[in-house]
Amino acid sequence: MLYRVIPHTEIKVSTLSFGNFIYGSGMWGKTAADEPQGVALQNKAFDLGVNFFDTADAYDNGRAEQMMRETIAYAGRDNIVLSTKFGYDFYSDPGSAGSHRERKQDFSSAFLDFALEQSLKRLNTDYIDLWQAHNIKLPQMTDELRASLERLTREGKIRAWGIALGPAIGWREEGAAAIEDWKCGTVQTVFNMLEQHPGREFCVRSQRTGCTGIISRVPHSSGILQDIYTADMTFTDHRKFRDRNWLVYGLKKVELLRDIQRAHDCTLGQLAIKWLLSFPTLLSVQPNIATEAELQEFAAASSDSRFLSEAEMKKIEDLVENDFGFGAEAHACDLKSSLTASGVTRSEYQMDHAVPRLPWSAPTAVPQPASAAS
Repeated sequence: MLYRVIPHTEIKVSTLSFGNFIYGSGMWGKTAADEPQGVALQNKAFDLGVNFFDTADAYDNGRAEQMMRETIAYAGRDNIVLSTKFGYDFYSDPGSAGSHRERKQDFSSAFLDFALEQSLKRLNTDYIDLWQAHNIKLPQMTDELRASLERLTREGKIRAWGIALGPAIGWREEGAAAIEDWKCGTVQTVFNMLEQHPGREFCVRSQRTGCTGIISRVPHSSGILQDIYTADMTFTDHRKFRDRNWLVYGLKKVELLRDIQRAHDCTLGQLAIKWLLSFPTLLSVQPNIATEAELQEFAAASSDSRFLSEAEMKKIEDLVENDFGFGAEAHACDLKSSLTASGVTRSEYQMDHAVPRLPWSAPTAVPQPASAAS
């Protein structure tokens, strides 16, 4: 397993991150009855060298955090980099089973103190390695919030903090502010070979500032980059919110990546991970892991330091910028942002052309940590 360091910390994280939302969230078709399988996967991930585990207090209103207890005991607290999230007040707005409605958010200092204590109890620990503001929007990124996070860091209750963007793809202005103004430890965002914006820009910004590591979620574009779909498939889970062209044209797009896949002698799912890890400021990749076979496949890719070449990276970038030659209908879905002149939500990505492409720089890895504390 390869490891990288959260900037300006001593926290070494595996380039493969295990997110336990698959088994810890009802949004993925799993229930509490599936927990033993989920815990077994968590433990197996640790056996394969994964030390970076990501959860959230809002996943099934605390159940996902509780699922981490057994793996913490299995691995030993000092051997795990434990990440969770905050910001949803599911205590007063618990939501309903199967709903995708966003619940009430609260980023006040008082709620942060309360939410952190509840997470520590559920996780049975006295500190969090990485605490992420969950699906935060620009108006919520206040001086009060930043001061609270810095205070909790000084108190030793958290070791580093960042933001997790969503729920849709995008939130460019939030990510830019987190990197340029807050210089926070991490930014987690949807980022993959087919949906490169704004993740690619975040990598450029973080490379320029040297302050923030990027965490990729949905690195396989919800399965398109895993060779598991056919054009006639339909979905009843979270994927039903995807535009139909995501599937139809996605299957055509991947055929234009086969030569690079063959050159690296890997699966398409592994190429997706290797592409991401070829960005020097990409900290870790967090794919959906539902089976041991997927875990083994992704762990192998995250243990391979043979990254893509500059020419291969440019070819994939150019394909995206030209919609793979299929025209505007094949363009990736519109991207959400919370910033307009009138302060309302829009759905259109505008590239910041003031951010230039930096000279190519090959990524590096660090030795396996003796523990998460080192």
